[in-house]
Amino acid sequence: MTQTLNTYANLLAAIDTGEAGREILDPATGEVVGRAPQHTVSDLDTAVERAVDKQRDWAKLSDQERCEYLSRAANAVEAASEALAELVSREQGKPLSGPGARFEAGACATWLQVTCSHDLSEETVVDDGETKAVLNYRPIGVVGAIGPWNWPAMITIWQIAPALRMGNAVVVKPSEYTPLSVLGLVEILNTVLPEGVLQVVSGDGSVGAALSTDERIGKIMFTGSTATGRKIAESAAATVKRLTLELGGNDAGIVLEDADPALIAQDLFWGAFINTGQTCAALKRLYVHDSIYEQVCEELTRVASQMPMGVGMDEKNVLGPLQNQMQFDIVDRLVTAAKDSGARVLLGGDPDYDAPGYFFPTTLIADIDPQNPLVIEEQFGPALPIVRYTDLEDAIAQANALDVGLGASVWSADREKARAVAARIEAGTVWINSHGGLDPRVPFGGIKQSGYGIEFGAAGLKGLGVPQVING
Repeated sequence: MTQTLNTYANLLAAIDTGEAGREILDPATGEVVGRAPQHTVSDLDTAVERAVDKQRDWAKLSDQERCEYLSRAANAVEAASEALAELVSREQGKPLSGPGARFEAGACATWLQVTCSHDLSEETVVDDGETKAVLNYRPIGVVGAIGPWNWPAMITIWQIAPALRMGNAVVVKPSEYTPLSVLGLVEILNTVLPEGVLQVVSGDGSVGAALSTDERIGKIMFTGSTATGRKIAESAAATVKRLTLELGGNDAGIVLEDADPALIAQDLFWGAFINTGQTCAALKRLYVHDSIYEQVCEELTRVASQMPMGVGMDEKNVLGPLQNQMQFDIVDRLVTAAKDSGARVLLGGDPDYDAPGYFFPTTLIADIDPQNPLVIEEQFGPALPIVRYTDLEDAIAQANALDVGLGASVWSADREKARAVAARIEAGTVWINSHGGLDPRVPFGGIKQSGYGIEFGAAGLKGLGVPQVING
């Protein structure tokens, strides 16, 4: 069935609304990618009503039957992966190559498959001869999924795959910056899914606000800014919606004095600069022990200077533009603050404001004050501050000082020593000698103002159901 959607032209045509839609521009070139429909709150109302109706039959299917649908959906995504990757690259800006658009499209298929690998068998809680209590998870009903613009297709799959497996219907609201990637993904999935169980409504913020207040929505899954997450939590309170909020962070990495700078430089780079730094769980501030500080700076600069940045459709590029003007301005402001403070620019720092696209050069900033805005504010772009420390206790305190806690990392030749340091860092995930790698089998979620709720693994699936105990 996916034969009609396995080329870029056919996929785009399936979602193109002609002159009626809003133009979506390529952030690398400024060229028109396509037009996205401007759905309204009335359209959302219709979609939710249909989802409520279709969810009943979907929930009646067995877990195995729903997983068979998800497996076919994964195959459909895989068959159309090159078309989807091109759409993601043109709309979001990330290159096809490297850990970019092809990686994102492939991850969509992987997550659909692995979501059904987790065992959710009935759990016997007590069986002592007199009392038998068993625990199962039932569908919530209709889940509202509100996604971001940085990994639009992949994060949408993170939301809808577990929701569908657990017997829910899903209504998706994509970011206004990257609606086409999500619309295309849903078109592909709906070639195999039953009609109505997965729907997408593309519109402005009023549509997202209405989704979070609709009493027929049982849960909201949101990935985005802390400010928007707060608004969703407030609006969802009236109907006591369940929530999973992944609100980003300002991830710290601590390099211990026994680390090998040459050995870790490549992984440090990709931990910070994957998707041109536009990743919630990217490495955004790096603390390096004084004894190897200059070596780490040198090795990172060597690696970073070799990574080509440019238009995503050019196969040689592995870094792309920032996705939008707003994000470009944030990165530019923070890098300017660092330069004005007298911090040392190792690489980059000076964008060409007259060139097409939202390109900001790969930037490394050394000898920066720990309280500089580039360190304490989330830059969400290709600029990494490198902070020197002499006392590990101080480095840990600085890593924990902010009000966010999504991810962090510790880098050391001694894995057990690194684990001991990791246990003291206030973050939902702490990686050892890597940063930001996610696995559909491993639970992921933030603490502090990075949100709450768990995604991935069996724990993530349980968050898309309501527990029911039968006792007797």
